[in-house]
Amino acid sequence: MTMTPSTTVDIRPATPADRPTVERLWLMFRHDMSEFGTGERLQLPNTDGTFRSERVDAAFDGRGGDWAPYLFVSGEHPVGFAFVRGISAPTRVRVLNSFFVVRGARRAGVGMRAVRDVVARYPGEWEVAFQDGNPGAVAFWRRVGEELAPGEWGEERRPVPERPDLAPDVWVSFRYGKVLEV
Repeated sequence: MTMTPSTTVDIRPATPADRPTVERLWLMFRHDMSEFGTGERLQLPNTDGTFRSERVDAAFDGRGGDWAPYLFVSGEHPVGFAFVRGISAPTRVRVLNSFFVVRGARRAGVGMRAVRDVVARYPGEWEVAFQDGNPGAVAFWRRVGEELAPGEWGEERRPVPERPDLAPDVWVSFRYGKVLEV
């Protein structure tokens, strides 16, 4: 299958039946991210070839209704996923905790469509973290900020909690959609 900007992509909540698919996509995501580990913090697979997966567990376990997993599908082909946290209260900041589009679907508009679809489900304040050393992520998330909140998005560097040995994460924040008053 060849992806083009006109290719239809379905962005939907992932079900427990989707978990094995998302777990395999997670391995690709963590493999891509392993390139950005440095020094003492190399991001290598576990001895069984998997990567740490507590975010997959959190997304599918729901953590008290505060997390949600999404799967991106084109036809029968899985092309990405997103994990969202902070969904339990309308006034909370939502975090796009993990976001991945397979390489074969990148640069065809899948990522932007998926972000727009997922954040529209939870109007309000949003944040997403990424690493400065990942030039693709830097360009993509800045473009997301500008397209979803033109001239009204922010970017800041924050230390990684309990990890002074790591470079700070870059956080993009924006408001999207109308927030319902509680």
